Amino acid sequence: MDILSIFLIAVGLAMDAFSVSITRGMLLKCNFKYAFIIALFFGGFQALMPVVGWFSGKQLAVIVSVWAPWIAFLLLLLIGGKMLYEGIFQDEDEEICQIFSIKDILILSVATSIDAFAVGVTFAFLNTNILLPIIVIGLVTFGLSFLGVYIGKRVGHLFEGKIEIIGGLILIGIGFKILLEHLF
Repeated sequence: MDILSIFLIAVGLAMDAFSVSITRGMLLKCNFKYAFIIALFFGGFQALMPVVGWFSGKQLAVIVSVWAPWIAFLLLLLIGGKMLYEGIFQDEDEEICQIFSIKDILILSVATSIDAFAVGVTFAFLNTNILLPIIVIGLVTFGLSFLGVYIGKRVGHLFEGKIEIIGGLILIGIGFKILLEHLF
C-alpha cells in the first residue's frame, strides 16, 4: 500500500479522535498538559488497535485470502458509513462531561479507535507491513488530537458533526480504491 493511501486512512481514522478533541477543547480550560495527554491517549490507541487487528487478521488471512479485497472494501465501507451516520445524525444537544479524568480519556480513546482495529484486519488481508501504517496513524492522530483541543477552544462550535462526515468519506473512498485496484 502506498504512503498516500496510508496517510489518507490515518486522516480518516483520526477524524473521530479529532472531533472528540474539539469537543473536549470546548469544555476544558485549554492548556498544553491536557492537550498533550488527550493527544497521547488518542494517538497511542489509534496506533495500537491496528496492530491487534493486524495480528487477528493474519490468523484469518490464510482462510479468506481470495476474498481479502472485498472484505477490506466492506470493512472500510461499514466504518466510513458509520462515521457518516454519526456525523449527520448525532444529537446536537448531547452533553459531554466537563470534568477531565484519565478514565474518561481512556474510554474515549478505546471508543474512537475501534474502527482502527478493523483497518488493522484490512492491512493483514492485504498483506501490508504494519509498521509504517501504525507510525503514520499514531502520529497523525496525535497531531490532529492535539490541534483539536486548541481548535475546540477557539472555534469548535463551527465544526459540529462535519469532521466525522469528512473522515467517513475518506475511508469509503479508500475502500473503493482498494476494490478497484484488485478488480482491474
